[in-house]
Amino acid sequence: MSIPAEGEMIQIHSYKHNGKIHRVWQETMVLKGTRNIVIGGNERTLVTESDGRTWLTREPSICYFHAEHWFNIICMLREDGVYYYCNISSPFIYDNQSLKYIDYDLDVKVFPDMTYTILDEDEFEEHKQQMNYPEAIDTILHRNVDKLISWIKQRKGPFAPDFIEVWTNRYLFHKQLRIRE
Repeated sequence: MSIPAEGEMIQIHSYKHNGKIHRVWQETMVLKGTRNIVIGGNERTLVTESDGRTWLTREPSICYFHAEHWFNIICMLREDGVYYYCNISSPFIYDNQSLKYIDYDLDVKVFPDMTYTILDEDEFEEHKQQMNYPEAIDTILHRNVDKLISWIKQRKGPFAPDFIEVWTNRYLFHKQLRIRE
C-alpha cells in the first residue's frame, strides 16, 4: 500500500458495505501520512453525495484516520469550540491518491465540553438487515464504539488537549506554502 505524502492533496471516498460509493470529499491536505495513520486538513471542500448532490464544508476540519481502528474522526473547528464527528467505519486504505473506507452508519457526535451522543442507530439496524452485515462485523463495530467512547473519556488521540493546536498549525503552515507556490 502506498502512503500519502505530507502536503499532498487527496480525495476521501466513503463507501457502504455493499461497495457503493456514499460520499466523496474533493480535497484534503495530508498533514501526516504513515501506513497506520493519515491526518488531513480541509475547509470549504466540495463534497459529492451518492445521488450527485454537492455541498461545501462550512468550517476548517482536521481529519484523523487509522488503519487498525474501525472509526475515523473529523474535528470541526467552529467559533464556539471544536466539535467532533466520529464515523464508525472500516479501517482506511490508501489507493490511487484516495483514502477509502466503508461507512457503517453509526456515528458519535462529540461537543466541545466532551459530552457525546450516539447517532443513527436506526439507520445502522436498517442497513445491517439490507446489506447482511456479518455477525463478526457487528461485534467489531460495537467493540469500536466502546473503544471510541473510551478515547473520548480519556482525552486520547484527536481528543487530547494539544491535538487540535498541533495539527491546525501544521495545516496553516502547509496552506501558506501552497499560497507562495
